[in-house]
Amino acid sequence: MKESIFSIEITSSKEKVWSTLWNDASFRDWASMIDDGTYMKGVMEEGNEIQFISSINGYGVTDLIEKLIYNEFVLFRHSADTFEDGKQIRKNEWTGGFESYSLIEENGITTLIVKTDVPSEQEETFNVRFPLALERVKALAEGGSDNVI
Repeated sequence: MKESIFSIEITSSKEKVWSTLWNDASFRDWASMIDDGTYMKGVMEEGNEIQFISSINGYGVTDLIEKLIYNEFVLFRHSADTFEDGKQIRKNEWTGGFESYSLIEENGITTLIVKTDVPSEQEETFNVRFPLALERVKALAEGGSDNVI
């Protein structure tokens, strides 16, 4: 796996950006730019496992939330690759990798920095799709309050 780093500046508070990242409806919206139909299953608390699953193909990854500072930082460790909506283990493509989201706000602008370990066979896809997803996060967070549930 190779670490990829993506970032974007968003004219919004870090609380609104955080909400856009992790509330169900907005998460499904921006995450679908990476993998169509992706949703999150679980409770966002440090020490919990959470699953990211594609409703289209049933593939996903189970993550351990290793570090969580609300509205500022989350670190996920990919603990298992799954399919059938997380019911079965599959090839360990993502297992062992990390993914983090950092939010830094200054003068009304929040910088979102995402670091993610990406399997080499998916690197090109992520280099195209992740910036699109961050642009969608930006549009949602900078939009009206009705865009974030």
